[in-house]
Amino acid sequence: MLQMFGKVDRSSSINLLSDLLAKVTDIGTRLGAGKRLPEQTLLQQCEELLSKAGEATSLAQASYILTRYQMLSAEQKREFFLDILQHFGMDDAALDKAVDAWRKNKTSSSSRALHFASEPRSQQLIRRLNQAPNATLKLVNMRADLLGFVRSHTQLKALDQDFSHLFVSWFNRGFLQLERIDWNTSAAVLEKIIAYEAVHEIHRWKDLRLRVAAPDRRLYAYFHPALGTEPLIFVEVAITAKNPDAIAPILCDERAHLIPEEATTAVFYSISNCQSGLKGISFGNFLIKQVVESLHGEFPNLKTFVTLSPVPGFRKWSLAQASNPDPLTNDQDLALITQLEEAKEDNTLLDFISGNNQLKKLVAKYLVATRSPRGGASDPVSRFHLGNGACLENIHLSADVSPNGVNNAWGCMVNYQYNIEDIEANHEAYSNGDDIIISPAVNNLLK
Repeated sequence: MLQMFGKVDRSSSINLLSDLLAKVTDIGTRLGAGKRLPEQTLLQQCEELLSKAGEATSLAQASYILTRYQMLSAEQKREFFLDILQHFGMDDAALDKAVDAWRKNKTSSSSRALHFASEPRSQQLIRRLNQAPNATLKLVNMRADLLGFVRSHTQLKALDQDFSHLFVSWFNRGFLQLERIDWNTSAAVLEKIIAYEAVHEIHRWKDLRLRVAAPDRRLYAYFHPALGTEPLIFVEVAITAKNPDAIAPILCDERAHLIPEEATTAVFYSISNCQSGLKGISFGNFLIKQVVESLHGEFPNLKTFVTLSPVPGFRKWSLAQASNPDPLTNDQDLALITQLEEAKEDNTLLDFISGNNQLKKLVAKYLVATRSPRGGASDPVSRFHLGNGACLENIHLSADVSPNGVNNAWGCMVNYQYNIEDIEANHEAYSNGDDIIISPAVNNLLK
């Protein structure tokens, strides 16, 4: 069953806890006011935080550091991360002592002591900072800043691993709360849904109402107690009579509403991750499975659970073939790619792709045969659904003719189907054997 929690009670509890922590922090600030040196650098403040034993003063110091961090410029934040990486590594003396103890007596106790001694001080710092009121969201945003510097400063990957390691624990499934978002949800949350929608833009409140208030539509989101009204991820669902082959009928505001109890198909047509600082922390696999269970419990007639998904990497991969052809592509494929771009420029794309089976074949090649350097399917959306145990069911032309859909995949979209009885087997085949499960229809395109 869907785990629901009261919006008013949750908000009141969060506000009560925040007020209490704020009072404690204020006490700590006054207690430590005489000790703090105004000229201390932020790095020195972090060092002092790790040396504090008093709870109240630690809360105050952590809050002070997070507030001061938010005031830094982008360049100052970069320098701060580099300083943390350099000065908050392992305690070498403690590590040497633990290694010697383990070598002399390789017990479970000495092994655990070695494990804890090898933890970098930066992880201890992040934990201490998380003691401040509302600190978790601030640390998530701090990691978002850090990720922006990792590409140009690859050594910062080590610091990012510290954040990621802790976030995996802090945001594990046991802490996540699933809530159905409807028209009675607080305006603060609804505004965030509009802002975070990453697949099919919500232009106005009327558009949102159609997605959350219509009887044949559902929207579910994961929340975390420490983040208050900030959603982590949400999925939008359409209850339909058949598998969809285009997004426009789903988003259309003039459509006829279906009686959901009579429907047979649930369509996951948009999944949006909301917090860039939680990149790489997986929530979607839990979300899809829990929503499938909830929908099946609410509407027993639902037999088919399927997506209508974009193919965000397809056009980019195709255009790269011109300069560096993949062994998978032939001269006919390369000619097609040129024609697709010409038709896009001439605004004749829809006529050109209508019934174009060669284009379907090229999409199938991309989704099934190409691989990411990190392993798994090349396309990020494909990796997500295949990793969750879905089957690549079908490919549709002219399915998303919005500017975004045309720029990503010349208007193509695909269905990934979640067969409840096959999800675990499909997941194992993909994760352990790199096998992509496909339907007979897709298989015929590859022959």
